Amino acid sequence: MIVEEMMKKEIFTLTENHLIADALQLMRDQKIRHLPIIDEANHLIGLVTDRDIRDATPSILDTVQLKEGLSQPIKRIMKTDIISGHPLDFVEDIAATLYEHRIGCMPILNDNQLVGIVTQTDLLHTYVELTGAHQPGSQIEVRVPNRTGKLFEVTSVFRNLKANILSVLVYPDKEDSNYKIIVLRVQTMNPLSLVDKLRDEGHSVLWPIDPRK
Repeated sequence: MIVEEMMKKEIFTLTENHLIADALQLMRDQKIRHLPIIDEANHLIGLVTDRDIRDATPSILDTVQLKEGLSQPIKRIMKTDIISGHPLDFVEDIAATLYEHRIGCMPILNDNQLVGIVTQTDLLHTYVELTGAHQPGSQIEVRVPNRTGKLFEVTSVFRNLKANILSVLVYPDKEDSNYKIIVLRVQTMNPLSLVDKLRDEGHSVLWPIDPRK
């Protein structure tokens, strides 16, 4: 999946001359935590987060200093060293960048124009949709040798039993690099017949644990 398919295109922005109070109010009204700062040409010049505002404003108990802090322009606190993405970037690459740099969002630019934004929450929502975790079904985990054709062998069992696969994930076995774990989400609430057939075919099923044994 590319970023353009899941990024938020309705973006709330401010300019560098808006006040910190404006940013705080907009974040509260729209229930957001990240605000891109743009110039008159819609070019991204900064980014402000709810944490930036908290760090820049004193305790609410100190009303005088709080008022003074909120009356400062956003350019006093905005970050200008911003990591951005492109609409045609892959979602997994964006997720890896957010993870590596420990950032909560990524503005998306096209021809230097701000066209979208992706947050950690957006990525989590996309992950749930891609894995089918929000749909009724069962999860089956199979440990297979890290060899060509093993995914085909496993999914053939599901095809022969006419079981609908909602999603497939493959990741390395942490204990042995010669094996991989295939995680399948299947559109059935009772996967035992599938588990039996997989074992009959010689596959090692890690999950679910058979309650009959």
